[in-house]
Order: sequence, then C-alpha cells, then structure tokens
Amino acid sequence: MKMTTMELSNERRSVHKFLPNSEDSVRNEMLRKIGLSSVEQLFSDVPEDLKMKRPLDVPDSLSEIELERAVRSKLSKNMSAPDLLNFIGGGVWIHHVPSIIDEILSRGEYYTAYTPYQPEISQGMLQGMFEYQSEICELTSMDVANSSMYDWATALGEAGRMAARVTRRQKILVAKNASPERIGVLKTYCYPAGIELEEVNFDPRDGITQTDVVENHLDDSIAAIYVENPNFFGVIEESIEAIADLAHKRGALLIEGVNPVTLGVLKPPGQLGVDIVVGDGQPLGLYPNLGGPLIGLFAIRDDPNLLRQMPGRLIGETTSRDGTRRGFTMVLQTREQHIRREHATSNICTNEALFAIAVAIFLSTMGPQGMRELGQQIIARSHFASELMQEEGLRAPYFNGSYFGELSFQSKIDSIALTKRLFRHNILGGLPMKRFFPAEPRLSNVSSFSFTELHSEEDIEKLVSALKQIESG
Repeated sequence: MKMTTMELSNERRSVHKFLPNSEDSVRNEMLRKIGLSSVEQLFSDVPEDLKMKRPLDVPDSLSEIELERAVRSKLSKNMSAPDLLNFIGGGVWIHHVPSIIDEILSRGEYYTAYTPYQPEISQGMLQGMFEYQSEICELTSMDVANSSMYDWATALGEAGRMAARVTRRQKILVAKNASPERIGVLKTYCYPAGIELEEVNFDPRDGITQTDVVENHLDDSIAAIYVENPNFFGVIEESIEAIADLAHKRGALLIEGVNPVTLGVLKPPGQLGVDIVVGDGQPLGLYPNLGGPLIGLFAIRDDPNLLRQMPGRLIGETTSRDGTRRGFTMVLQTREQHIRREHATSNICTNEALFAIAVAIFLSTMGPQGMRELGQQIIARSHFASELMQEEGLRAPYFNGSYFGELSFQSKIDSIALTKRLFRHNILGGLPMKRFFPAEPRLSNVSSFSFTELHSEEDIEKLVSALKQIESG
C-alpha cells in the first residue's frame, strides 16, 4: 500500500537524526545493554500512586513554520513600549540609547568574551571593564568600584552584608522612603546572616529622611544606614552629609543608593562622606527590556577594610617590565569559586560584563558635560509637567521636597485605578504608591510619574490632558 505525502512527512518527522534514541531499534538496543525491556522500568522506584496514568494535557508538537505563526498571532495582541507613552520609573527608566552602543557591543569580541576567567588572554575585555570601573569612580567621586553586580537590589544586599562583616554589627537602619522592592531583596540577603533591619520613617510632608529621626534610632548595634537619593518618591535627600556624620560618630557606615543620571547635576556621594554606593547602570545606555537584565553599581571609599570585603571583581592595570606596554588583570575576586567557601565575601558567580562595556561606552560618549546636560533636561521636563498640572488644578508634587525626574501626584481616585484608566489613553504610568506602601493610607491616591529626555512637551501635555479628563469625571 502506498503512503500519502502527508503520511510520509509524518513518518520522517518521527525520526530525528540528531536524537538516535528516538528510533525504536536504537532505543531497544540501549535498553537491552542495561538489561531492561522498557523505558518505564527506569522509573520503577517511583511509587505507582505518584505516576500519571494518562497522557499529559499539552498540545501536539508544531513545525517551525506553524510555531512561528502561532507565536506571532499571540504577540499581535500585545502593545509594546513604542506604541504607548511611558511614564513608569521607580527603578527601570526609558532613556535614549546612543546607536554607538549597539554598534560596538555587537562586535564578536565582546559577545563571546563574557566575563574573563583567563585574564591573560582577555586583555580587551579586561581593559573595557577597567575603564568601566574608572568611569564609575569618576561619576560617583568614590575611590574603588568593582566590575559590576547583577542589579541595584542585589548590590544593596551585598552592601548590607558587607557592612555587617566590616563593623561586626548585626543591625541596619533603612530609610522607609527607599524602594520597597529593593528593601525586600536586602531582607532576603540579611535574614540568613542574622542581620536585622529597622525602618526609619520619612517626613510625610516633604518625603525626606529626617536627621533627628535617624539620630534617635542610632546606637552601637547599627552596622549601616541605607538611604536612597533621590528616594523612591523622586525627592532629593538634602541631608546625606549630616546623616553620614551621624553614622560615623557611632561607628556605622552610610550606604547610599543612587540613580546615576542624577550625578551630572547633584553632588556625588564621594563628596558627602558616603562609605558605600550602590545603584543601577540601566539608565546609562541599556534598554528597559521588560525590567531587565540590569547592571548593579558598587563603589566604596578608599579603606582597606572595605576593599577586602567588597564582593565581585576588581580589574587592575600594570605595565610590562620595561614599562612600554600596559596590561590588565583581575587583582581581587574573593568569591566562593576562587577561595574556600567560608572565606568568600559573596556567592555571586558572575557579573554583567557585557553591560559594563555598554555603560563604559555611554559614559565615554557623554562625558561630564553630556551628563550635566542630561540631568538638566530631565529636571526641566519634570518641572514643566508639575507646572502644567498645577495650572490645570491638579495636585503635583504631592511631596514638598525638591525632586528629580520622578514627580509625585495625588489623584482624586485610587492610584491603582488611575493607572488602569490612563492605559485607556495609551499611557503607561504612573507607579501607584498604594501597591508599594499598602500600610500607608495617606499614599493610596498618590502616584509617581517619571520623566526623561525622551519625553517631549507634546507627550507631557497629553499626559496632563488625560489626567484632567480622569479627574473631571
């Protein structure tokens, strides 16, 4: 009997030349060699009552063409960021990514080098990471930066544990106006190490961390204080230097979380007495990409005790014996893959090396003047939005403190409901504070809107118009 074309196609599909055990004769031979008569016998140690007696409820397999059509059909129901006005911030922001970054980053030397385990044969990658460290130090005015962490949250977790090791204390004060999600990761890092977190309330009117409240919480059990600047509400913390002095008087460290695009216009942490700086390099040349991947910034002041306890990798520069050639190498990587586990400062097994190169390219391209202009543009846009909202009788900003980029807004309706209604206007945002601070009733109607250099006056006017319509009815 002759087989139809379709039957022949299905017959051929059942045998895969790269999977020899899919062919009966090969599979049976393998079973015979190990003394079994069926594949099911390999699972004889699994109790019968735990075995599924029916086929899995999954669709039949598809060809590559069929699969592509199915996926495209489902994806067509989505709306991507370019289709919408995006005013979401709070940790991942939309920023312009210069084309030079994609051009250089797509070179095979960077794509394949990953994070170099054999530095003597990865000189180009090591030099790029060295440049990244140098630029982060220049940006933050700190003395030493590692060659990147996963993201802001994990960098903070590492900083908290590092502070406890250095000070030999087991409690960290956390400003309550910092990102609740990052604080959640910090708790996850600290709990197994027996480190306690204690939250410090913020001024309900200005949204800032108050020095007198911090001082009341300080005692000799505190390892570190963590403050974000700007904080989660976008408000600029103007007492960082005073908080640093309070911490140092009691033998504690100050950890500051920063949005790096602010450092072109705000005084950098290294000039404020900060001991450890963490943050995220995502605004420095990386796409949002559904919230990741990101790159954690980590820098410290010049202190041997801090240096020896810093997680991640340090890349150093040297010269040949005759002084004619530069060379780069890893000078410190006290992680569990390289030393005895109990002596490791971190169990982070990799870093964001490729994105470190992207950040280095971005900072090299922008330079100090470019970073200053970027910060000024963001401030101008957020303040233009505030003025426009006020003209329309809308309450913004909700907090009285100075702000950068992210603008707090109080609506007449629930902040989560506001976000849903704005989506009907093809607008993403703002961030509903009710979601992040459910125990704070006064914030249930407060949202945070993020503004960057990508927002035009027309974009902002469209947002304000939509808010006005929603508030009116």
